[in-house]
Amino acid sequence: MALHFTHLHFPIIFLIITICLCISSTFAVKPQNFYPFFKVDADGIIHRYQHIKLVPPSNNPKTGVQSKDVTILPQKNVSARLYLPKISRKNQKFPLLFYIHGGGFCTQSAFSSMYDSYLHKLTSEANVIIVSIDYRLAPEHLIPACYDDSWAVMNWAAQGTEPWLKIHANFSRVFSAGDSAGANIAHNLMVRASEESHFVASLVGMALIDPYFGNGKPDSLWTYLCPKSNGINDSRFNPAAHRSMLSELKCSKILVCTAGKDFLRDRAWTYYMTLKKSGWKGELGIKEIEGEGHVFHLFNQTSEKAKVLMKSIVHFFA
Repeated sequence: MALHFTHLHFPIIFLIITICLCISSTFAVKPQNFYPFFKVDADGIIHRYQHIKLVPPSNNPKTGVQSKDVTILPQKNVSARLYLPKISRKNQKFPLLFYIHGGGFCTQSAFSSMYDSYLHKLTSEANVIIVSIDYRLAPEHLIPACYDDSWAVMNWAAQGTEPWLKIHANFSRVFSAGDSAGANIAHNLMVRASEESHFVASLVGMALIDPYFGNGKPDSLWTYLCPKSNGINDSRFNPAAHRSMLSELKCSKILVCTAGKDFLRDRAWTYYMTLKKSGWKGELGIKEIEGEGHVFHLFNQTSEKAKVLMKSIVHFFA
């Protein structure tokens, strides 16, 4: 049946058009730009500035380090790359390190060439098994997805069913570490493990490299990626504002690393000083590399200062 529009239909047509315009306005996205990480167009499409080169797992005949990938939560695409040091005797045990990559919660990967190269070196020099966590990235998966994914991987590994971990991991010597946003995640994993008694592995310590923490001031990236944040002093982002929480960390030693030209340097020192004054009873250290910038050790892994930092981190895991 044909519909004939008369003047009686004009109010209805006008109402429909108005509703459509309101809906369009409601779902419009305000353009955002978070260089050098990503930008969001008005249509909601996310564009990342960095192209991350991914590499497959590999075995290094020179160092004897082996690596492989494991999918932990297939429905969420959460996985990890495992690194096994050179084995010199049957059923040899190694400390277990959970490593969390940086990238502002929104870029990089456990499978990137940069992290793969670095963690091959760390595995060989520190003689530790590494579980390098590949968590879901924001803004497609807003915070706390990165925390929840990393926690799920830690609990999966602690069950000890994965063959490499079952045979070679020393679950009485477990560490967490990360750089930048990964250091933030590593800290929050330690907080959660300290609060939840059912975590079966024994967490000895954590190494926080150029940690991305808040400083009590607005941070546009954190606010955008964590819209349900409790504000500038959210305990996940600004732990220095929560001294009692720091005092209850269950690990026995912590190493904070920073660099003289790192734009986050002051935040690392604030975390260190607050932890030192909190009443926490563990062994606390800080290592500052003069004249270098944020995560310089990843961009120039063969430099002399990167080797100095590596030596400090290796000593911490000993």
